Amino acid sequence: MTGRRHARRREPLVRTEDEDSAVHDGEDEPSQSSYFSVPPSPTGVRRLRPNMSRRPSNSDAPPDERSPLLTGSRSRIRIHSSHGSPRAHLSRNQSYADSIRSSRHHSRANSWGQRLSRALADRQESSMAESKGSLFPDERVWYDQFTSTDWVHDSIADAYRVKALRSRKDFWGRVYVLWDSAQGWILSAVVGFVVAVLAYAVNVSEATVFDLKDGYCAKNWFLSEKKCCTHGPCTDWRDWDEVLNGFPFGKKWTEYVVYIAIVISLASLSCLLTLTTKTVVPSAYRLATLDENLAAPPVSPQQENGSDEPSVSPRQAPEQPGTPPMIYYSAAGSGVAEVRVILSGFVLHGFLGLRTLIVKSMGLILSVGSGLSLGKEGPYVHIATCVGNIACRLFTKYDRNDGKRREVLSAAAAAGVAVAFGAPLGGVLFGLEEVAYFFPAKTLFRTFFCCITAALTLKFLNPYGTHKIVMFQVRYVVDWEYFELGSFIIVGFLGGAAGALFIKASRRWAKTFRRIPVIKAYPLLEVVLVALVTGLIGYWNVLTKLPVAKLMYNLAAPCDDRDNNLEDLGICPETTDKIPHALFLLFSAFLVKGLLTIVTFGIKVPAGIYVPSMVVGGLMGRMIGHCVQWAVMAFPTWPMWSDCAKMSPTSCIQPGVYGLIAAGSTMCGVTRLSVTLAVILFELTGSLDYVLPFSLAILIAKWTADAIEPLSIYDLLTEMNSYPFLNNKHKPIFTSDLADIVPRVRKERIIDITNSPVVPASSLRIKLELLHKAGELDGGLPIIRDEILVGLIPAPDLEYALDNLPDEGSGLCLMANVPSIDDSDDGSPDPSDFTPFIDPAPVALDIRSPMDLVYECFVKLGLRYICVLRDGRYAGMTHKKTFVKYVRELEEKEGTI
Repeated sequence: MTGRRHARRREPLVRTEDEDSAVHDGEDEPSQSSYFSVPPSPTGVRRLRPNMSRRPSNSDAPPDERSPLLTGSRSRIRIHSSHGSPRAHLSRNQSYADSIRSSRHHSRANSWGQRLSRALADRQESSMAESKGSLFPDERVWYDQFTSTDWVHDSIADAYRVKALRSRKDFWGRVYVLWDSAQGWILSAVVGFVVAVLAYAVNVSEATVFDLKDGYCAKNWFLSEKKCCTHGPCTDWRDWDEVLNGFPFGKKWTEYVVYIAIVISLASLSCLLTLTTKTVVPSAYRLATLDENLAAPPVSPQQENGSDEPSVSPRQAPEQPGTPPMIYYSAAGSGVAEVRVILSGFVLHGFLGLRTLIVKSMGLILSVGSGLSLGKEGPYVHIATCVGNIACRLFTKYDRNDGKRREVLSAAAAAGVAVAFGAPLGGVLFGLEEVAYFFPAKTLFRTFFCCITAALTLKFLNPYGTHKIVMFQVRYVVDWEYFELGSFIIVGFLGGAAGALFIKASRRWAKTFRRIPVIKAYPLLEVVLVALVTGLIGYWNVLTKLPVAKLMYNLAAPCDDRDNNLEDLGICPETTDKIPHALFLLFSAFLVKGLLTIVTFGIKVPAGIYVPSMVVGGLMGRMIGHCVQWAVMAFPTWPMWSDCAKMSPTSCIQPGVYGLIAAGSTMCGVTRLSVTLAVILFELTGSLDYVLPFSLAILIAKWTADAIEPLSIYDLLTEMNSYPFLNNKHKPIFTSDLADIVPRVRKERIIDITNSPVVPASSLRIKLELLHKAGELDGGLPIIRDEILVGLIPAPDLEYALDNLPDEGSGLCLMANVPSIDDSDDGSPDPSDFTPFIDPAPVALDIRSPMDLVYECFVKLGLRYICVLRDGRYAGMTHKKTFVKYVRELEEKEGTI
């Protein structure tokens, strides 16, 4: 009987518990419109323990987008080996609520319809732990407000789930297996379809909002000028000078003033919407930020807690003066850098929730419609990833497994690029080259399916009425000439240099202008100033007044009188005497757009950098193209191009080709995309003839940009924000071993069971508190017997186990299997038995292991921590965050940052 009871206790078990956390919303002053999301402490939200007695609460508040990204779901997975002993214990929460007994046979895995309704609901829970003040400042690790995903444990959890699912051999078992296999494809199709619908809504809406600066449609105010005036002369479109009859400054100046006022109004509304996604992450140290979310005002602890009295978490040491919390706005900027960090296995608050999705979509319409020098293509990646994150809530296996969830997020991010550029192949390569951290073959195929679904859906919706997915799709019918290869190389060099210089200029601008106290304290003021400058200097140039996507099309398209989508901009000269005027127009627009793009990048509105950088490069490339065109037209008898000139001097050289090649080269210099960008340009043109010029120019551009500025724009944002990102595409040069980053062993950082396998619960609580104060919310405590590592208990699991003790003050906890204690008369689990939570085989390396091996373990295996041994005996433990800090310092020392 004892054996049978023991076997029954060790059967494979999947358990689900609610997270015991609360939302701490701070209230702003009446004059402020920002929204504070203050993540609570894991212990600060539990009830007080006057007698050291802990019982779980029954709070069941659903999380929202301010919950810890990817870790705020309701899962807790325990895995047991086939031998009956616990092999691993997987946890995605930092504190838990339900007791072991109540959760043994209880699951919140409701019906699919219930999960659908819950997925569409805005959850109102935040479970991110507060940053901790360390008792040992020298040991404090970076990014204590972030937690990391354990890829190995998630993989093991999914393997046991699949094994249990396939163990059924009856008819319904086979049906369940088929349904489980189809869930990934269903999610990919749903994500692709929804992303395309959102892109259609943004494209149509921003065109109408953009035209409001010039006037409105009398028959339907929500129609853009193009849709209002579909045939011949337009009588329904009314300009503002016509509406106001030139009052009060005359027709010309009245239209100018109204234009500036609407630009400022739209940009301000977009900024105000973005500021509602303000998130405060308490920290015991100050982060100097430089990114799209730059220069947020410092928040005092009183503001942070929404009260006038200072409040200190039970686990948090008082912070030193002058160290405000970290603040960011989840809807600001493009979000690509943050998506990269998330897909690498780290958690960011509120970046992929429903609130962020709605606010970013609405704010993007207003910011693009205002005419600022920004694009919507970058934010499409963020919006699509939000859709993928929300859609994961429909199926349990994706909602409760971070590794599986990231497969969907990778596909969603790629779908964002597919709808942004009309390039499904480019989207797949973007996911592989830029954002994805783990990209197996299965994910590659599903990503391709998701991108095809999104592109086809958007093509059927036809947002521009041209049966094109994006506005700047072009077609070239004339092939390039061999003598143009030298010009293409020059264009690639200049484009790469322009992209690298843009990164340096953006860094300089953020470190100077945005450090002004009033600008730093009031981000809306910066948006108003940028909008004012944009309206003042962008109005008078016919090129800078156009939307960036339409301007990109006019710069890249070949001059053709039959093309109704081309504007009469004066950049299609037919004789040599008209080329200087076109060059002057292009050069002035190049200066204005270059300046506006630098000052616009980083303001608190949804904004992308892809198309604005392409426009700046397109202006430069178009100038080079006209110079080559002038040379051919002025000297048609030169042997190098005499045959070409005999055809037609104007059609022999196509300046639009130079514009598109330079646009791609500049974007390469900014983002360092290579193969992805070449494929995107190929899909934009649909011409195999120009694949070689595109590829050659992008190669030259990447080499040039890497020589001038080693970091891409997203590497720069990640580095300056101190995001915990371990780059798997750039490996530093290591000459040291593991001993360089291993701290000395402290008694409070280990659980010693040499004398007894029973440990007082109060001692474990103290060790857990010290671990949290060191910032290792997702760390663990190694279990040592006679200086030998015999196991490790993760911090979230230890906290959960302690919370379920009936009397923590006097309780004793079993930390090793003891047969006489392990057997139970009634077969029910003993809450003082912590052995099910212990990982008996944590990954360990010798202290003399080369740092290259450590890097491969963290990058390829996705470990949270590595135990360290010396001659078989325990010698310490290093956390992934500590290793990221070491790599960052090493790169700074080498001068690569």
